[in-house]
Amino acid sequence: MIEVHELTKQYGDVTAVDSLSFKAESGEIMGFLGPNGAGKTTTMRMLTCYLPPSSGTASVDGFDIGEASLEVRRRIGYLPELPPLYLDMTVDAYLAFVAKIKGVPSAQLRSRIDDTMQKTGVHHVARTIIGHLSKGYRQRVGLAQALVHNPSVLILDEPTVGLDPKQIIEIRETIKSLRGEHTIILSTHILPEVAMTCDKVVIINNGRIVGEGSPESLTAQLQEGEILRAQVAGEQDAVQALLTAVPGVLEVQHEETAAGGAFLITTAPGQDVRDPLAKAVVDGGFGLRELRSIDMSLEDVFLRLTNEERVEA
Repeated sequence: MIEVHELTKQYGDVTAVDSLSFKAESGEIMGFLGPNGAGKTTTMRMLTCYLPPSSGTASVDGFDIGEASLEVRRRIGYLPELPPLYLDMTVDAYLAFVAKIKGVPSAQLRSRIDDTMQKTGVHHVARTIIGHLSKGYRQRVGLAQALVHNPSVLILDEPTVGLDPKQIIEIRETIKSLRGEHTIILSTHILPEVAMTCDKVVIINNGRIVGEGSPESLTAQLQEGEILRAQVAGEQDAVQALLTAVPGVLEVQHEETAAGGAFLITTAPGQDVRDPLAKAVVDGGFGLRELRSIDMSLEDVFLRLTNEERVEA
């Protein structure tokens, strides 16, 4: 379990992380999201005891990052954005080296290395020099070094950055397979990856939390009413005015698509306006080509929360 309370990091007059408070439960995968410069990496470096906080505190399995940093480090596996690999070593030798540094007992060394290589899918390249591996396999070896001492907490900073779609899927499935055995904080810019992998999401911007909850609960909080998508044949301004005038419609936005123009219609909560919309379009002499309900995606949530923060700032 990870508990963070009022965690703050300042560099002179610049506040990189501003009073963060959140909790990741045991066995949970928590997505940690934010635009570049939001404070994600700084937060993870404080949690791994690489950087001391300016104020506030955090604990890992009940051990404080300031008062018991060695105990915290024993319980954490960390994969930074650039994996700390020795390219002239074989995978097997490198993991043995890392395991010894991390205090794995000699009697457990071989079994821990073999189990970790199996879980991360690098067992068949165990004798290969790391510098000869593809980027995807190097990323797997980076994940293996974070996992080799069987930590209760894994902190992964952009584990799929620079990988091709097939490699991304493979790494994602590996991370999902670790659910329940480890508490995982996953930082990534690939939002569909978060929606498919994470139990909980924390979104930060300008060093502060702007959203927290499951992907579904965040969407429900922000989606005040139903959102409809309509394709209507006709002059844009006239169609938009017609749709906006229908009772129960809060907002109409136009979007360009490959198939022509479409309109995103936000409705008032609890009101089904599909029949009145269809009638208004037909009575107005326009052609209704599509009218369907759409769900807000995690990407929509992310953009709305971070854009709102910029406007307020």
